[in-house]
Amino acid sequence: MFRVFRYDDAILPDLIAVGYAVGGYLIGISILLNPYPWSYLPGVFLLAHSMVIAAYLVHECAHNSLFAKNRYHRPLAELLLWICGASYSHYDDIRHKHVRHHTDRADIVSFNYREILKRHPRVLKIIQALEWCYVPALEILMHALVLVLPFVKANRRHRRGRVVLMLLLRGLFFAWLASMSLNILWFYPLAYMLFHTVMRFMDVHQHTFALHETLDRKRGEEVKPYDRDFERRHTYSNLLSQQHPWLNLLVLNFPYHNAHHEQPGIPWYRLPGLHKKLYGVAPVQVLTFRNLLKAYHRYRVQRVLNEDSIDLDVKRNDSTNFIGVDGVSFLTAH
Repeated sequence: MFRVFRYDDAILPDLIAVGYAVGGYLIGISILLNPYPWSYLPGVFLLAHSMVIAAYLVHECAHNSLFAKNRYHRPLAELLLWICGASYSHYDDIRHKHVRHHTDRADIVSFNYREILKRHPRVLKIIQALEWCYVPALEILMHALVLVLPFVKANRRHRRGRVVLMLLLRGLFFAWLASMSLNILWFYPLAYMLFHTVMRFMDVHQHTFALHETLDRKRGEEVKPYDRDFERRHTYSNLLSQQHPWLNLLVLNFPYHNAHHEQPGIPWYRLPGLHKKLYGVAPVQVLTFRNLLKAYHRYRVQRVLNEDSIDLDVKRNDSTNFIGVDGVSFLTAH
């Protein structure tokens, strides 16, 4: 029998999620093009949220958790990358980086941006000033580097054509939208910044992993000490709500991060059940939303250059010492 989805219970939840991401993107843009000012704010939020869901569906594709055949994930992922503004990255590169994150049990990158920023203090001050104003400047910079690296790194030269093509296509697309309404020129960037703010908030406190600049080479001895027990102890679940689990659907259950790392191939809609099965009602590795919100606000500038110690003692009810890390988005393939 011909199977499309990997799991028998996937049809309804996956169709709803993909339909929301694609439909929300199209409807959100159409709202921003209409002449009714009262609708602009809902349109911005809908557009930003459709990007969030699209990004987490890319994450599902990277784990081959949607379809019965792995090759089906690529075309969907390419569509979703367009929606969340990350189409300059090749899906294969995104998937490779994220799989290395799981297999190496570390943050695997091609370079440590912190050391580079330290050598450019003026750029650093601008980024820190924007971050103080809650502009996700560092995340935007990391995404912008996807366009630059193929022209400065020899091992990325084969991605130049994709970058140029996507710049052309997206430039024409937004020129066409702007010809209908100039509103798109300021409301789309606002939605894009809200999208990055949500994605970054979900990322910064999920691990106290070491960072290794080994993305451009094979796994080495440096990650051998990181076993499954290490992974469990250094991974955290940042649930939006434990009392109301449906709220975690706003970010496609991505906060159930310990359950995800235990079984990366389990689809997003099964993660709450897996979390309950593994941990019951015990608050193992679960950090409270209120404390994380305080830490996100308090350390928004300091976090730009921060690397928490992998031995940091993170306390569930007092996460004020957990600064977190920036620049580890699975959407940036470098």
